[in-house]
Formats: sequence, structure tokens, C-alpha cells
Amino acid sequence: MTVDLLLLLAGGLAAGTMGGLLGLGGGIILMPLLRFVVGLPAATAAGTTILAVFFTTLGGTYRHLRQKQLRLASILPLVLTGAAASALFSLVFDYLARRGRWLDLGIGLVFAGIAGRMIHSGFSHRTDDQPGAAGDNRVRGPLWLKLVIGAAAGVLPGLLGIGTGGILVPVLTFLLLTPIKTAMAASLACFSVNAAISAAFKAAQGHIVTEVALPLCLGTVTGANLGAMLNRRFSSRAVKLLFGAVFAYVSLRFVLSFHGANA
Repeated sequence: MTVDLLLLLAGGLAAGTMGGLLGLGGGIILMPLLRFVVGLPAATAAGTTILAVFFTTLGGTYRHLRQKQLRLASILPLVLTGAAASALFSLVFDYLARRGRWLDLGIGLVFAGIAGRMIHSGFSHRTDDQPGAAGDNRVRGPLWLKLVIGAAAGVLPGLLGIGTGGILVPVLTFLLLTPIKTAMAASLACFSVNAAISAAFKAAQGHIVTEVALPLCLGTVTGANLGAMLNRRFSSRAVKLLFGAVFAYVSLRFVLSFHGANA
């Protein structure tokens, strides 16, 4: 039990640190940990992960706000439509929970897309460290586009119990020309709301294991603050390549799990 507790604490710490550093939720670490190491069913792993990820995003958001990297009023449309989408697709999740192999496939495909985006960004000569206006802590853009992006960002937390930082950060950066640090802060803030709603639904549906979630949450809170501090001076190119490779491996594990269950 001690080893299991230490494993969960370490996993939460790693997930939180990555979340605070790269503007992600940390589910890329927690989902495979709970699914393939701890051995939870797909739906339970997703539900427990989304609760822990909520604390990752909450801690990271708080740290970014203290560093004045985000103006909350500028992301209100993203938050509102994201919350609505998370609630709606959380209802669909309970249907998918009875078909765990489809959850594995969906998560695997999303992770594959994130892996490709991260590896491409890491190898690209184009830097995304300083897009947009220097010192600008707002997410700019037309209202309708923010509403659409927010709604799209709320689908995956509700439907699959995973975050959208690997998608939302580049969308804000390259489509709305948001500075990368502001995009990461916005991603964490939006996802903290989405994750809270998704976790509430999944708790009510019985897909969260409390004794597993508690040490994960303790680790993620600590790690999220550490990652947000590192974000101020850490070069992200090597990290993108490393986590891109990890995303690709984990994606393969989930897809193979679907194939094995389908065989």
C-alpha cells in the first residue's frame, strides 16, 4: 500500500508539474498510470483523472494569475461555452462508460493528435515562445470565434475525461495570435472550469475512486505550482519533443488496448 501511495503521489506531482509548465492538465501521465499500472477500468480511470486534473489546472491558474499573465475577462466567452459543452457531453460519457474499449480508442486518438502537434512544434524552426504583442495578457479575437473555441474545448473533458490543453494552447496561439504564456494560462483557466463540471458529473455517475484520487490531487496541487514557476524561465522545445514521444507511446497503448478488447 505504501508503494501504491508513493506511486500515486509521484504520478500526481509529475502530472501537475507538466500541467503548470506547458498549460496542460496532466492527464497524459495520469490516464495511462491509472489505466495500465493501477489497472482501473477505462471509465473509472477517466473519472478519477479528471478530478485530479481539476486541481492541476486550479493550482496552475492561480499561479499564472499571480504572475499577471492573464486577464480573466478576456476568456469569459471561452469559459461559458466550454462549461455548457462539458456538462452536455458528460451525459454522453455515462453511455460510453459501458463500452470501455471505445473510451480507450477515443483517448488514444486524441493523444496521437497531441503527440503530432508537440513533435512538429518541437522540430519546427518557427518559435512560438513570443507570438502576439509583448506584455499583452488578454485573449483577443471576435466573440463568435471565442464561443466556438470554448465549446470545442469543453467536449473532450466531458466526453472522454481528458483535457484539451494540447489543442487549446496552439489554437489560441496561432489562430487568435495570443502570446504563448497567456495562451497557457487561458488553457488552464478554461480547463479548470471544464474539469470541475466534468468531475462533478462523473462522481455522481460513480466513476471516481476516492482513495486513488486523494493522493493524486495532493501531488498535482504541489506540481502545478512548481510547473507554473518553471514556466517563467524554462525553454519548452526539448520538453515538447520529449512529451510528444511520450504522447505517441501512450496513444499506441490505448489503441492497442482497444484492438485487444475487440479481437
